Amino acid sequence: NGLGNADRVDFETIVSTSADQIALAPGYLTREWEEDGRRYFHYKMDAPIWNFFSYMSADYKVVKDSWNDVSIEVYYLHDYNIDTMIESSRNSLAYFSENFSPYQYRQFRILEFPAYQGAFAQSFPNTIPFSEAIGFVADLREKEEIDYVYYVTAHELAHQWWAHQVLGADVQGSTMIVESLAQYSALMVMEERYGKETMKRFLEFELDRYLRDRGGELIEELPLFLVENQPYIHYRKGSVVLYALQDYIGADAVNAALAEFIEDYAFKGPPYPTTRHLLAKIRERAPEQYQDVITDLFEKIVLYDLKVSDSSVRQLENGRYEIDIDIEAHKFEATGGGQEEEVPISDWVDIGILGEEQGELKIPEVIFMQKFNVTDKVRHYRITVDKEPVSVGIDPMNKLIDRNPSDNIVEVNSAG
Repeated sequence: NGLGNADRVDFETIVSTSADQIALAPGYLTREWEEDGRRYFHYKMDAPIWNFFSYMSADYKVVKDSWNDVSIEVYYLHDYNIDTMIESSRNSLAYFSENFSPYQYRQFRILEFPAYQGAFAQSFPNTIPFSEAIGFVADLREKEEIDYVYYVTAHELAHQWWAHQVLGADVQGSTMIVESLAQYSALMVMEERYGKETMKRFLEFELDRYLRDRGGELIEELPLFLVENQPYIHYRKGSVVLYALQDYIGADAVNAALAEFIEDYAFKGPPYPTTRHLLAKIRERAPEQYQDVITDLFEKIVLYDLKVSDSSVRQLENGRYEIDIDIEAHKFEATGGGQEEEVPISDWVDIGILGEEQGELKIPEVIFMQKFNVTDKVRHYRITVDKEPVSVGIDPMNKLIDRNPSDNIVEVNSAG
């Protein structure tokens, strides 16, 4: 059964399993009993759901927690990372409920399944089967690793909004509404937990996968708002694009657009929304100077080639530091077949000055970060800061689709 195969249905089920196991399905447990050496569970939903559900059974152990009046339950066989899953669940429920709409259920359950079924998780109504390979046996002891257990938990919980509250029409762009918005939602929870400076590592990963996988497109790369079940676009590019959007117009503006989008379409039948409806709400909240940015992010295939070609620093008599930065900036529009044409650049791009690496994650201190309207292919900037810089960069956090992000940041040279 797929999300697009039917409108919402009433759901009630009785499932039996071995006497030493717990069987689970979406819905609330109304009755449990044993008969003829078998164990029985009766689940029922109190509101219609998509015709989309799963069954799981194992000799589970259970950890329970809560957020407000929502029960959080983790059914597991391996006990690694459970605290991370619960923390992510609590923080995600708080962020999504505050910024988008109330959570529609009284429970949220995560269920471990074996790695031989694959390394993925999937979001059914209030119930998330979660592979041991990306959760329950994941090795996150290296502090510099992306906390993907925290992220995957947030992403799957976000689907309780993006899919289970609002589902797009079965047209081009529908997976942007489901998957890209879940990516964005999880990114904002990650940012709130780990800080803005940590997002470069995740955005760099997503950008790399997008650039790599678009080279293997067999039919046609489509702009994000017309994506046709192309994971490298709706997951990878979607993450970078939506994070860039909130960086331009502010998370409050994006979240207000998403909240109104939910208010208009949540739990309703046809006609279902499209990405055009969503973009209209985003444009309503975006300043005029960023309307073209929205076009580039969602409606075109735009790539950049940004580079710091030279830099130097000298200390002033007042103790401050004067940095000279030379940048090169090129902008390209691509066709679905991959042909690229350079176009004039007139874009708001971050120029950053970074200091020493900080903390266990070894993240450079952000001394200065500001958007400049880059209108020339070659440009010189002079910036004065209070702290001694280590490196300088153009789009140093990888918020834009840069063909070669490795030359965005360089160590600053001493002017003598």
